[in-house]
Amino acid sequence: MTNIKAVIFDMDGVLIDSEMCYLQYDLAFARTKNPSVTIDQLYGMVGASKEDAWMVFAQAVGNGQTWQELRDEYRASVDVFSQMDYRAIFRPEAAEVLKLLKDRGYLLALASSTQMDIITRVLRENQITRYFDPIVSGSQFKQSKPNPEIYNYTAAQLKVSPGQCLVIEDSTLGITAAYRAGMTIAALIDDRFGFDRSLAHMEIHSLREIPGLLGIASCPSPEDKP
Repeated sequence: MTNIKAVIFDMDGVLIDSEMCYLQYDLAFARTKNPSVTIDQLYGMVGASKEDAWMVFAQAVGNGQTWQELRDEYRASVDVFSQMDYRAIFRPEAAEVLKLLKDRGYLLALASSTQMDIITRVLRENQITRYFDPIVSGSQFKQSKPNPEIYNYTAAQLKVSPGQCLVIEDSTLGITAAYRAGMTIAALIDDRFGFDRSLAHMEIHSLREIPGLLGIASCPSPEDKP
C-alpha cells in the first residue's frame, strides 16, 4: 500500500473497547421497559448514529414510545458517560502504533460517530489527542455512518484523496461508510456483535498489525519485548 498517505481511525471498538460496556447499560434500561429484550436485539446500535441507534432500541423495546422519548428518558435516569473509565478500556497498543505512524510521516485522523465531547474526553484521558488532525464527529453531519460523508469530509480536511486513506474500522456501518467513500479498509476483528466485514480489504486481530500493512516494522507485542 505504497499510495497510502493517511490513516483514519474509528474510536469505539477500535481505540477503546467500549461497545459491550455501553450495551450493558442499554440492556438494563431496555429491560425496565420490556423484560424480554435480549442483548443481540441491541447489536444494531453499535457504531450507529444517535438517531439510528435509538431507532434500533425503540424497535427492540416495542412499547409504543418513540426513539426520542426513550433516549430522553434514558439520559435523564442513566449517566453512562460519567461512570465510564476510558483508561481501563483503552487498547494499550494504540498509543505506540499512533506514535510510530506519526513518526513515519503518516497523516492521522479520527472519524467517530460519537459526540465530540466524549471523543475529546477519551483522547485527553488517554493522552493521544496530539496524534490526530483532524478529529471528526458524526454529530457534525445530518447522517453519520454508513453514510460516507464523514469519511469524505475527513479526507478533504487531510487534503488527500480517498484512495490515499487507510481506514481502521470494526463495525458493519463503519466499514460500509469507508467503502462507499472509496477508501482502503482494515477491519479489526470483533466477533461478538455479528459484524459483516465482507467489504473490508483486509482483517486484523490487533492494532499492532497496522504498521506491517504499510510496509514498516510492526510494533512488538509485550511478550515479544526483552
